Order: sequence, then C-alpha cells, then structure tokens
Amino acid sequence: MRVCLICVEIFAWGKYGGFGRMTRMLGRELAYRGVEVYAVVPRRDGQRPVEVLDGITVLSFPYYYPWAAAKLYRECDADIYHSQEPSYGTVLAMKVMPDRKHIVTFRDPRDRMDRSIEMKYPSRSHMRTFLSSLYENVVAARSVHRADRLFCCSPHLGPKVRTMFGLSAVPAFLPSPIAIPDRPMKKAGRPTVCFLARLDRRKRPERFFELAGQNPEVRFVAVGKSQDRAWEEFLCLKYRGIPNLEIRGFINQFETDGLSRLLEESWILVNTAVREGLPTSFLEALAHRCALLSGVNPNGIVEHFGRHVTDDDFDTGLKTLLRNNSWKEKGERGFQYVNEHFNLEMSVDRHMAVYSEVIGEIIKQGEGSMQSHRTPRPR
Repeated sequence: MRVCLICVEIFAWGKYGGFGRMTRMLGRELAYRGVEVYAVVPRRDGQRPVEVLDGITVLSFPYYYPWAAAKLYRECDADIYHSQEPSYGTVLAMKVMPDRKHIVTFRDPRDRMDRSIEMKYPSRSHMRTFLSSLYENVVAARSVHRADRLFCCSPHLGPKVRTMFGLSAVPAFLPSPIAIPDRPMKKAGRPTVCFLARLDRRKRPERFFELAGQNPEVRFVAVGKSQDRAWEEFLCLKYRGIPNLEIRGFINQFETDGLSRLLEESWILVNTAVREGLPTSFLEALAHRCALLSGVNPNGIVEHFGRHVTDDDFDTGLKTLLRNNSWKEKGERGFQYVNEHFNLEMSVDRHMAVYSEVIGEIIKQGEGSMQSHRTPRPR
C-alpha cells in the first residue's frame, strides 16, 4: 500500500504547527506498519527537494509555485492521496491522479468569521495570511465534493463542515494519533502550568505572561516560538523579568522527550488563543493528565476537563482549578477520554482500516493487481 499525505506543512525545517505535527506522526506510524508513505509539502529553508523523515519520503515544491506539486503527485504514484485539511494541493492531486482514491480529513476548517480573525491577528503579515487562506480554503473548496471519503479530526467539526460546503451528510470522525506515555507520571510538587503553542498574535501569549505576574506562587512555563521573530523578541524583552515565568522556546517532540516531561510535571495547560480547531496540545496535555484552561471550547472538551473562560478572566479560572486540587480530577477524566478515543494504536488502526476499505473499492472496480498501475518510484 502506498499513501501520499498532502499538507501545507510537515513538522520539520522550521515549520512546527499542529497540521504538520499530525502529518508527521501519522506518516511515521504508517511507515512503522510497512506502508509506503510519501508527503508532498511546500519547501522550507534548509529543506532539499527530496528528504526522508521518520520513514516518510518527503517531496517538496517551491512555496510560491504551488502548481509545481502536480509533478510530485504523479511521481508518488500512490494508491491513496490523503489531505490533512483540503488545500490547493488536494485540487492538483485530484486533477493529475483522477483514477486514485482521495481522502480529506478536516482539521481546522475556517469560515468567513474565522478568516476575519486570522486577518486581525496575522502571524506574519496580512498579505501572507490572505494568500494562505486562498491556498488552504477558497480554492480548495471545489475538491471537497469530489473526494472519495471525508472525515473530521473531531466530532464537533462535522456540522460546521457540512454547513460550509453544503454536504448531504456530516463527515465521519477519524481520530488523530496521540501517544499515551507508558511510564508512571509524577506531577510537580509546586503548582505548575504551561503554555504550548506558537508565540503568534492569534495565540495571545501575552495573556499567559500577564497571568504569571498575577500568580507569583505558581510556576509558569511557555514552550513555542513565533513566525514573526521581531514580535517574539518584543515579548521576551517585555516579560522576561517575571521571576516565576520560564520562556523555553521551541522543543522538538520528535527529537527529545522534553515536551512530554514538561506535560508530565504540569498541572494545567493554558490556551489563550482567540480561535482554534481542536488543538493537538489539548489532547497531548490530557494524555499527561493535565486539566485545561482556555477561552476556546471545541467539542466541549475544556468545560468537561478543565475550566472554560468566557470573559477573558483567566486569573479566576486558574484559581478555580487550583482550589481543592480541582484540576486533578479533571485531568484524570481527560486522560481516560483521550485514551479511549485518540490513543495512537487505535487511531492508526482506524486509518489502516479506512485505507484498506478504499483500496478494496479499487480492486472491486476491476483494476486488478495494485501493482498494475505503477510507474517508477522517484529517486
């Protein structure tokens, strides 16, 4: 079986978002199971046209020439093209490989209101945000109705996707793979809360830093970096004097267990963003028995396993979770939830089952051996 993952990023070469993290995690786990895995992504600084990453053959095209990906989709010659959120790449793959199966998983579908928020809080510039929105959302809409299968990474996204694209049914749930630590976990003796996200404007890390100043008895640890270096330097300079605040920068979870160890120590994960889909950080935090404190509440996950802040009063929310160790019971229930619905083995099993189903459809259509349509592999 050969699978091509289509995404706007992969977690490497300076690009470290949630889409890319899930693409790399899924591709790595599929490769472990003997699947031939390709990924086609925009090329980043320091990235060669062909790379091998965790068993994934990563093919890249120049960022400003997205149509160049068409040649790469042909070279992959995959049985299945699986888009992690629809994009212009999905459109191209369907155009150049129309006789193969095309699957889409919605991870963070953005409607008009979401795009207006992105424009209000651009990661780098308004023009770059506009072009990204065009690439990832507007142009890609035409591919949704042509896909062989549609899925959402969280059940709460299904109704939104159905409305956005005028679908006849809500897409099925296909969980993201989340690694559950197999070691005994020990929380820090001192109240410890963490922030795990890009230090971009939409994530509002300054709210987390201000919360640290309001709660000197609590240890605050921020992990992440910004796509805007000047903005990140401004934040670090402004808030570095807070004694109970650590700004650790980026931690690569594919190269070290430092992020897992921090989540193991932490009592609470704080998310101050103005908009999210279902952040991978939420699921990873719950997998480490952390409670959630957030102003966004996808699928009701925050109100069930933490404290949903509706008025930007993170200080009251934090104190509520710390009072009588309320965070502990919520974190434990969150762990059970993630283990039941998102654990890595179960998620990859589900992906494998979906792939087997659609490959079976190819064979039933009378195309014979899976090797009959192969072209030479890219070198």
